[in-house]
Amino acid sequence: MAYAIVKTGGKQYRVEQGQTLLVERLHEDEGATVALQPLLYRSSDTVFDADGLSGVSVQAKILAHERGEKLRVFKFKPKRGYKRTNGHRQELTRLEITSLTAGGSSRSARATSQEREAGRPAEETPGNGS
Repeated sequence: MAYAIVKTGGKQYRVEQGQTLLVERLHEDEGATVALQPLLYRSSDTVFDADGLSGVSVQAKILAHERGEKLRVFKFKPKRGYKRTNGHRQELTRLEITSLTAGGSSRSARATSQEREAGRPAEETPGNGS
């Protein structure tokens, strides 16, 4: 089964196709499709370099916008009569991962990347003048 590590809202999530998850609020409407930024893709092989990740696509559909549970924040300093109570509810978005695809790189792109790694110069274009 293929999975990916994606980044959204300053956090990282491990996602698979068909999975639903709660992330920090996205500024899109319900029913919209959003592209998530992949950091790693894993299937039969692992892809985590920038060139390989450029062909990886992670699409998600926004199911609903929700609010998290209420958190109570209580501040207290003994012997000074200082007490403060505050609350917080995080704005969240529920996503469903609709597609998780990795585009295969062509033979020529792989060959040029191997040449760059080996330090060989690329083919010179005619008319450079030297």
